[in-house]
Amino acid sequence: MHVTIYTDGAARGNPDGPGGYGAVLQYLDSQGNLHEKELSEGFNPTSNNRMELLGAIMALEALNRPCDVDLYSDSSYVVNGFQKHWVDSWQKKGWKTSSNERVKNQDLWKRLIAAVSRHAVTFHWVKGHNGQPENERCDALATAAADAMAGVRRPNVEKLQ
Repeated sequence: MHVTIYTDGAARGNPDGPGGYGAVLQYLDSQGNLHEKELSEGFNPTSNNRMELLGAIMALEALNRPCDVDLYSDSSYVVNGFQKHWVDSWQKKGWKTSSNERVKNQDLWKRLIAAVSRHAVTFHWVKGHNGQPENERCDALATAAADAMAGVRRPNVEKLQ
């Protein structure tokens, strides 16, 4: 099965404010019908990078069986981790950077590596806030989750129309 995943993360008061991630999973069934699933969740306190990682993790962990996955993210942090083989280098160096500093977010990187290992994943970078519909949906989901953690009330759009 081929699945396309879009992810985004958001944090308020980065790095110590509340945040959230948003993910959209899409696949076609055998009749060519498009199916979608939206995921989002908020956390407090957190950072943008942690939320970007969690979006990818939660989307991949939501897949019930091994899949061929195209994962789109506007986070160069997440995409470069795999495209530029940062994770391979960090693992070889005992989770240290090239400057011998401890890699941040190791817990989530390790979880993402485990999730990726169950699938055939190709990472793609997409420019954020550039009108790409699924990326914009993920951003809205992530922002709403972050706002919910911060106690920000959003107007009910249905009542305003």
